[in-house]
Amino acid sequence: MIKQTFPEDFIWGSATASYQVEGAINEGGRGESIWDRYCSNPGNVKNQDTGEIACDHYHRYKEDIQLMKSLGLKAYRFSIAWPRVIPTGVGVVSEVGLQFYSDLVDELLKAQIEPCVTLYHWDLPQALQDIGGWTNPQMPEYFLAYSKAVFAKLGDRVKHWITLNEPYCAAFLGYFEGRQAPGLRDFSAALEASYQLNIAHGLVVKYFREQKMAGEIGITLNLMPRHPYSDSKADKLATEYSDGYLNRWFIDPIIKKKYPADMIALFKKKGAKIPDFQAKMMELIGQPLDFIGLNYYNDQFIRSNKAIWPLESEGVTPAGMQVTDRQWPITEAGLEAMLLRLTNEYKIKKIYITENGASFNDIVTIDKTINDSGRKDYIKRHLMATWRAIQKGAPVAGYFVWSLLDNFEWSFGYGSRFGIIYIDFDTQERIIKESGKWFATCIESNSIFVEE
Repeated sequence: MIKQTFPEDFIWGSATASYQVEGAINEGGRGESIWDRYCSNPGNVKNQDTGEIACDHYHRYKEDIQLMKSLGLKAYRFSIAWPRVIPTGVGVVSEVGLQFYSDLVDELLKAQIEPCVTLYHWDLPQALQDIGGWTNPQMPEYFLAYSKAVFAKLGDRVKHWITLNEPYCAAFLGYFEGRQAPGLRDFSAALEASYQLNIAHGLVVKYFREQKMAGEIGITLNLMPRHPYSDSKADKLATEYSDGYLNRWFIDPIIKKKYPADMIALFKKKGAKIPDFQAKMMELIGQPLDFIGLNYYNDQFIRSNKAIWPLESEGVTPAGMQVTDRQWPITEAGLEAMLLRLTNEYKIKKIYITENGASFNDIVTIDKTINDSGRKDYIKRHLMATWRAIQKGAPVAGYFVWSLLDNFEWSFGYGSRFGIIYIDFDTQERIIKESGKWFATCIESNSIFVEE
C-alpha cells in the first residue's frame, strides 16, 4: 500500500444545506420558501416529499455535531435559510432565526469544528419570488441586506463564507428547465436570473472587503467537464456549447469579468433576451475572491440532438460505464482535470472542493451496519484524483464530502441517499455508514492508502 499524504493544513469536512436537513419549516417564525411552494405542487418532487421534517437538524444539531466530532471532521459547511432570518425576504430580521445559527456555530466551535457558511443555497423567500425572484433587479440589494444581518450576528466567529451555491442550478434549473424551484420555463428569465445572482454575489463580496471582515469569502460553482460522444463535428460543437452553458457562463464573469461571446451569440440566435451587461456591474461581479468552491460529481458525454433547444445536444452515458444509482457516470479523472483547468486557465490561487459524493441504495443489516462499498470507492477515487491534482500544482485547500447526512435531495426527495451517515426518516435514527468510518481514517491520517 502507498500512503498519499495531503498538505499539512488540508481541511477535511462535510456539507449540508438548510432546506435539505433542517426541517422545522413552520417554527421560529420562518417564512415560506420557494422550495416549500415547489414541493406543494404535485409532480415536482418524487413521492411528493417535502422538507417539512427532513433530518430534523433544527432540533438535533447538537447530536449531529457530536457525530461530526466522532468522525474527526475539521469543518462543517452549512447554509443559512434566508426565510428563517428575514421571513418575508426584506424588512424585519428574526432574532429567533438568527439565534439558531448562532447556537449552531457555538456548538461547532465547542467541538473544534470550523463553521463554513453558505449564504444562499436556493431557499429564496417565496415573498421575493412573488415579485420576480432573481429576475428582479432589486434582488441584489435585498440579498446584501440579508447578508449584512447574518454577518452582524455570526461574523465574530465565522471565518469562511460562501456567497452562492451553484448559481447555475438556481438560474437555469429553476427558471428555465423547471427541475428546481421556482419551477419556471423561461430561458430569458434564466439568463437575467444568472446575471442578478452574480451582481448579488459581487455586492456582498464588496461589503465584506469594505468592512474589513476577518476570514475569507468566495463562491461555489458546479463545474464539470463535457466530452464529445463521438468524433463528429456536430458532437464537438455541441460539447463546446454544453461547456459554455454549465461552466463558462458562470466562471467567466466572476474571473474574467465577461460572459463568453460564443454563448451570447448562440443565445441571441435562439431568440433569447440577453441581459444588459453593464460595465460597472461586470467590475463588481469580477472582483478578487479568496477562493473558488468547486462542486464536482461527474463528467458528461455530449451528443448532438437538433430537437433539444437551445443547445441542440443531450448528455449520454457510454455503454458499460460504471454509474451511481442516479445513473451518473463515475468519472474521477474529470475532477482532476477541472482542478487543473481552474489552476492553469483561470489562475485560481485557492480551491476548496465544497461538494463531492455519490448516491447509492443503502441496505441496513440486522446489526445496524451499512456496508456502502460503492460510496467508499467513489470517494476514494475522487480523493486520489484530488491528490494527483495537488501534485501537479492545483492549490486545493480542502475537501467537503457530500453529504454528512442522507437528506432531502431536491426533486429526488428522500429516494436518493448521499450521506456518510444514514438517516431513518421514520425514526430519525442516525447510523454512521462504513464509508463514513473509512473517511474518518483519512482525516485522522491526513492521507489515503492506495494499492501499488
